[in-house]
Amino acid sequence: MKAKTKKPVSKDHPAESKRLEEAKEKKVPWKKWGPYLSERQWGTVREDYSENGDAWNYFTHDQARSRAYRWGEDGLAGISDDQQQLCFALALWNGNDPIIKERLFGLTNSESNHGEDVKEYYFYLDSTPTHSYMKYLYKYPQAAYPYEKLVTTNQSRSRYEFEYELLDTGVFDQNRYFDVFVEYAKESPEDILIKITVCNRGPEAAPIHVLPTLWFRNTWSLGGKVKKPGMQQLAGAKSPVIVTIDHSDPGDYSLYCEGIPDLLFTDNETNTERIFGTPNKSPYVKDGINEYIVHGKKGAVNSKCAGTKAAADYSLTIKPGKSAVIRLRLTRNPSKGFNPFGDPFEEIFVSRTKDADDFYGTIIPPSFNADQANVFRQALAGMLWSKQFYLYDIDKWLDEHGADPFLASRKHAPRNEEWHHMYNGDVISMPDKWEYPWYASWDLAFHVLALTLVDPDFGKQQLRLMLQGHYMHPNGMVPAYEWNFSDVNPPVLAWSTIFTYRLEKLTKHTEDTEWLSANFMKLLLNFTWWVNRKDRAGRNVFEGGFLGLDNIGVFDRSAPLPTGGYLEQADGTAWMALFSQNMLEIAAELALHNRAYADMALKFTEHFLWIASSMIHLGDNTGMWDEEDGFFYDVLRLPDGTAKRLKVRSMVGLLPLCAATVFEGELIKKYPELGIRLNTFLSSKQELFAAIHNPSKTGVSGRKLASVLDETRLRRVLSIMLDEKEFLSSYGIRALSRHHADHPFHVNVNGQDYTVAYLPGESDSGMFGGNSNWRGPIWMPVNALIIRALMQYHGYYGDNFKIECPTGSGNKMNLFGVANNIAQRLASIFLKNDQGLRPVYGGTRKFQEDPNWKDNVLFYEYFHGDNGAGIGASHQTGWTGVVARLMHLFASTSSEQVLELGKKAVFKSSQD
Repeated sequence: MKAKTKKPVSKDHPAESKRLEEAKEKKVPWKKWGPYLSERQWGTVREDYSENGDAWNYFTHDQARSRAYRWGEDGLAGISDDQQQLCFALALWNGNDPIIKERLFGLTNSESNHGEDVKEYYFYLDSTPTHSYMKYLYKYPQAAYPYEKLVTTNQSRSRYEFEYELLDTGVFDQNRYFDVFVEYAKESPEDILIKITVCNRGPEAAPIHVLPTLWFRNTWSLGGKVKKPGMQQLAGAKSPVIVTIDHSDPGDYSLYCEGIPDLLFTDNETNTERIFGTPNKSPYVKDGINEYIVHGKKGAVNSKCAGTKAAADYSLTIKPGKSAVIRLRLTRNPSKGFNPFGDPFEEIFVSRTKDADDFYGTIIPPSFNADQANVFRQALAGMLWSKQFYLYDIDKWLDEHGADPFLASRKHAPRNEEWHHMYNGDVISMPDKWEYPWYASWDLAFHVLALTLVDPDFGKQQLRLMLQGHYMHPNGMVPAYEWNFSDVNPPVLAWSTIFTYRLEKLTKHTEDTEWLSANFMKLLLNFTWWVNRKDRAGRNVFEGGFLGLDNIGVFDRSAPLPTGGYLEQADGTAWMALFSQNMLEIAAELALHNRAYADMALKFTEHFLWIASSMIHLGDNTGMWDEEDGFFYDVLRLPDGTAKRLKVRSMVGLLPLCAATVFEGELIKKYPELGIRLNTFLSSKQELFAAIHNPSKTGVSGRKLASVLDETRLRRVLSIMLDEKEFLSSYGIRALSRHHADHPFHVNVNGQDYTVAYLPGESDSGMFGGNSNWRGPIWMPVNALIIRALMQYHGYYGDNFKIECPTGSGNKMNLFGVANNIAQRLASIFLKNDQGLRPVYGGTRKFQEDPNWKDNVLFYEYFHGDNGAGIGASHQTGWTGVVARLMHLFASTSSEQVLELGKKAVFKSSQD
């Protein structure tokens, strides 16, 4: 099956849209260069060669300036080619720091009272999807960076105290810092203009060394036939000075540096003398430029002006309130007489910023005010800056650990032994390039929702990637993340797949059934893995462990239970109900083009009904549904055969609400015999839908609904979810009910008390590293799923189904109105309120009041359940970027227009 295009792309599209089309058709490699550097390569699993798997302490931040990486590179505001062979980033020195600032600093998991956390201020201000224009801001203190103070103070604080932040140290007092803006503009795919603007925000003149740095990833030190590349200063060039680059891949380049900065050369080789106490193999090592700049060691850099790492040293003194501009140009095979900094340089920047404005002008809804447009655009910029080249050959990594799985004498590897088939070497959307510089498959499913606003093809490629044979396990398991690829994440790739397909069908009039079919085949393997591995008793009730919700349970759901026995998980089973619906949707869509898929549509109809009915009724009166409470709970099955519900009101019990999908009936219209077979099944198995919504019941416009909840139970769950004393916050739906603030859940096992209490901010336990909390805060991805479900229910029940929102307010809304209301609450986290303050920044006055800070927006991992303040990873635009999709969806001038979009893009299906 081939992709069918019903309508050609308009010739009037902005220039950036044309670049996207050229990149898609592989005519012009506009995406060859991008922000593909990590922001933290140290402390990762890939770089860990310890015996005990202690990745954080095996390769530290203090070592990173001196120790060559094995699997990737990191940098400040950096870019690289799409194989990360050649890298460019910024380094800075204020004359006071003990080291030059080459990479972002943060605390490791053991150094902070709330887990790992970056302690820097930087912002992704803009990017186009081909990275033809990008803008980044880093705030650099003029005083010595307080490395030790941040570590010791945070280590001394308990989990019940706030973290000690960089602003708390006083280094930004009196605005004694530099704003360092880094901009990139592509004249062509391999001609990149670079502009660095350094602004002194302080009251006095201040010195700074600005060191744009170019280097090769070290691929030559591990043996083999890899030719060592090189770079050198072009002899005779006065101004600009020129670095010539010789590399077989990505090719020969030249870096032009305006003015007459000193060019400093060394090699990207480990300083073994500093790290391991053994003599260096090379006289010039990775930290040579640092030693030259900070300690004046002239012999640390190569006087012959050649090596594998080079920096241009611009030594500046900038007056208060003034700025200095540094211009560079990285280009491949420049022509004779090439003038890198003539008038066209600024013209290209003007043109590319206009291209970016024109492109976003077609995406930002016209109803947005300036603040909404700013938040929306920065959310998407964060998504695009969070791309990273991720390299991990696990077979080779295991072999280097002495853990080759095919050797009888092998050692035991600290992790991921069963994933030796895996080879990753792609540009991937990361959750957060400092805190989580590795992909997470269920995060990625949500990333795609936002990415497809600007680059549908990249979104589709990301979903396809996770299902390919060099990622997905041969047994059908989808990889989780590098700390443990065998952890179980929610099965949301099918949902993201059908959403992406329908969106493209609606907006581009393209039916890419070839892509859809390829994904479906692999998703079948994953569905089978779930059924065979996570349904312990064969009763269509699923486990799965923590399932991405970290500390939400009373017990660690990924570890053996202290009670013995096992959990039947409401969320795991709800995820599988939704997975069944999504597979049904995909099969039905494909069957419209190929009759062979029709039987699969019936198969997944049956799967859904078996799973949904098991959530309500299992025959022993201890199902997940609690009729008295009107809510779902996990069920603890004990070794003696007894069972009890663990009555924690959490997102676990709301997820069954999300297993809802509307169907239009197109497939049965095309193949009436399928309707006969389905009716025969339903007639013979009426007990399956005795306690769930009747799938044969017709709703608005002749639609049918697959749902765990019938109307009565739906109203009961919604009344709890929309209660401000329970789940509904001013900023979205909480992950745990506020009811547990005054009524904590307790269970005593063998004399030990286990408690779940409402905790709207940071975690107070070390479970799952202690750096995330699902016991009260607001999480964007599950809120997005709730909104999707509400849209589905409204498509079936229509405007006549109304419910109080908030519960007890007397204000009744249809479910579209409720979805819109929740979306507005989520967006309000980032938008200025009536006092001109952004809830995301809480009580941090610098972010709320300073004109050079307050309009730069950070998209945190999760948000305080009562005041909306950002918590956790500060740059997890990844799934928090979903807010851009929600803002876009509900931005039309009338609810009717948005509803029509929702019917077509969100829940239009083709199977009765």
